[in-house]
Amino acid sequence: MNQAYITLEAGREKSLLRKHPWIFSRAIKQVSGTPNLGDTVDVFSAKGVWLARAAYSPKSQIRARVWTFEQSESIDLHFFQKKLSDALQARQSLINNSSAFRLIAGESDGLPGLTIDLYKDVLVAQFLAAGVERHKQLILQALKTILPNSPVYERSDVEVRKKEGLKPTTGWLTEPASSQIWIDEAGQKILVDIEKGHKTGFYLDQRDNRLIASSYVKGKSVLNCFSYTGTFGLHALQAGALHLTNLDVSQLALDTADLIYQKNTIDQQRYTNLNADVFKQLRQYKENQQQFDVIILDPPKFAENKGQVVKACRGYKDINMLALQLLKPGGILLTFSCSGLIDAELFQKVVADAALDAKVEAQVIEKLTQAKDHPVQLHYPEGFYLKGLVVRKTR
Repeated sequence: MNQAYITLEAGREKSLLRKHPWIFSRAIKQVSGTPNLGDTVDVFSAKGVWLARAAYSPKSQIRARVWTFEQSESIDLHFFQKKLSDALQARQSLINNSSAFRLIAGESDGLPGLTIDLYKDVLVAQFLAAGVERHKQLILQALKTILPNSPVYERSDVEVRKKEGLKPTTGWLTEPASSQIWIDEAGQKILVDIEKGHKTGFYLDQRDNRLIASSYVKGKSVLNCFSYTGTFGLHALQAGALHLTNLDVSQLALDTADLIYQKNTIDQQRYTNLNADVFKQLRQYKENQQQFDVIILDPPKFAENKGQVVKACRGYKDINMLALQLLKPGGILLTFSCSGLIDAELFQKVVADAALDAKVEAQVIEKLTQAKDHPVQLHYPEGFYLKGLVVRKTR
């Protein structure tokens, strides 16, 4: 048994018995010993029954994150090597159309608070919780044994680290390599900036949805909102879209889209990159009575915490209402939410309310989710965060 351990309040062991990996502060009756930030602690029920081994985080509401439910399992180099090896093997059997994929998806891969993406031969890691921060060097050592020729860049510049009592940090954890990486996705070449780009540099979770979107665009005018580096649009153009408009507030992202389109020999007359606020520009299109055949809405996360859910729903409703008004009859809306706190049922309700306010009728013809390399552990439903709807405007 580890020197430090925590004892739960009576009845609070139920979630652990169901293999959920989080232990909230209110569930803890007593902390024995003096565990530091990220230290490994054993977890016991109020009756003294061993339940799990977890990483301790004294400043977070999630006071401990479970490493293992096996009492014989130690949190050591072998532990991390096995987790990484299992994850790599699983991805290699799932991903066959891309040179980039998510290697580790946090709790869903048994490594709470850790995100690792592989871009061709470069790894980008986010250490978002106290436990993985505490074991960063062991994790790096394990990565070197699994992928010995892959340099590692850290992108732990995420707000959630503050809740864990950690400061944001970025930089190379190994010998530096280029931060500009060209990856392949379904035959297209895409430039990823792991240093300045969003998240770890790219939205790998939308890989499958980019291909699904491209099946609706042949001969159509397409508006790609919150376009980032324009990869939804890239696939749309290659699938025969008549004209594409990328809409984003980042000129750097739009300039990168230009580079990507040039690399893929896209005719510049087939697309427009517009630097503008999406909400304002959609209203401008409405005033101008401009319409589109296909609209893609892939906004950033609107709700970071429960207190922001109501405001986020208003935001989703607003942009979906405008998009539905801008669609031609029979047009297609592909709309997404990556806010984990807004579940699929609520998101569909928000889009339905948007249709009512837009005074249009519409049908859901497909439901979309995150790519296969972003699995959802059955006992950890919080791993499901990306929801998408393909909506046809019928009237």
